[in-house]
Amino acid sequence: MRIEIKPELLRWARQRAGLAPGALKSRFPKLEAWEHGASQPTLKQLENFAKAARVPVGFLFLSEPPVETTPIHDFRTAGGARGRRPSPDLLDTIYICQERQVWFRDHAATVGERELAFVGSASRSTSAEAVAAKIREELHIGLEERQKMATWTEALRRLIEQAETAGILVMCSGVVLNNNRRQLDPSEFRGFTLADTIAPLIFINGSDSKAAQMFTLAHELAHVWLGQSGVGDEEMTRASADNTERWCDHVAAEVLAPIAEVERLYRSGSDLNHEINRLARHFKVSSLVALRRVYDLGKLSRQQFRHAYDRELEKIKAAPTQNGGDFYLTQGARVGKRFVRALIESTADGRTLYRDALRLLGFTKLSTLHELGRSLGVSV
Repeated sequence: MRIEIKPELLRWARQRAGLAPGALKSRFPKLEAWEHGASQPTLKQLENFAKAARVPVGFLFLSEPPVETTPIHDFRTAGGARGRRPSPDLLDTIYICQERQVWFRDHAATVGERELAFVGSASRSTSAEAVAAKIREELHIGLEERQKMATWTEALRRLIEQAETAGILVMCSGVVLNNNRRQLDPSEFRGFTLADTIAPLIFINGSDSKAAQMFTLAHELAHVWLGQSGVGDEEMTRASADNTERWCDHVAAEVLAPIAEVERLYRSGSDLNHEINRLARHFKVSSLVALRRVYDLGKLSRQQFRHAYDRELEKIKAAPTQNGGDFYLTQGARVGKRFVRALIESTADGRTLYRDALRLLGFTKLSTLHELGRSLGVSV
């Protein structure tokens, strides 16, 4: 039995997934004919196509293609700079994080957790320096403590831990759920914030470089202090057209390397590369953040900054990366240890169904949930 589907809906679904016309030809030889109305798929073929295009099959029965927007404020399109539709990967990541946040908020109310006073405690009229100082104070991430750490990657790990200790859910993943075939694209987004007074959530695109992740986390922390949800593509070389994003960029830079301290330490007569590396070691930040701070001091022109930034970025991309690793340690980062522990404890106590726990974690096997619990020292 053939299903009558409007050709424009099939074309929309394929384009929505970012697939070229011939990308699905091996699986659906008649797709071109379907898209031109010369033929119609069977129900089974339509279901398989929807799965391949990562689109709800019900969308294909609509009278016209829907206009999809991100369910939270999209800072990527500020000033009309980008009109790119959100990908299925971005949308599905936001949706699952929203589900996790709703679950955790209910859990927090059950166990008697209080609202977090710092969420929404700032406004754009508050100086970035003052807000950055409050963030460092709340998260207990003073400069002296960071200087004792061996590397800036250790400092990043510590910043995530302290954010979670303060009550913020932090999730860092480069894929949708645990599907390694659905890699998140850093050129589409670097992170987002789901603001909430009990369960604020920050998501960091783990496909991005570790250097960029540090700035993204600091930027999203500024969004938490504003109490404003949104998805962004924080880029240290680009001046955002959005006032909120510029303010959050300023706060992020101040959190990581206060400008007054950078100015005190910077040696104008020294070689730029030497100074960048020295400042990066001192503040335990990436060379990209140190370079941004030197630019903020007015020591570099816009053109010099971009040139030096691109050069540093190439060095970072060329550096060897560690692949693989322990699945359960990775899962703790993907979903956040604060969330995972709460979910496993709630499941063990019978307050959350196993099927719901598996869905929220993207698992299919109960044994995986049990092993994750053991790796975190929590019995299921």
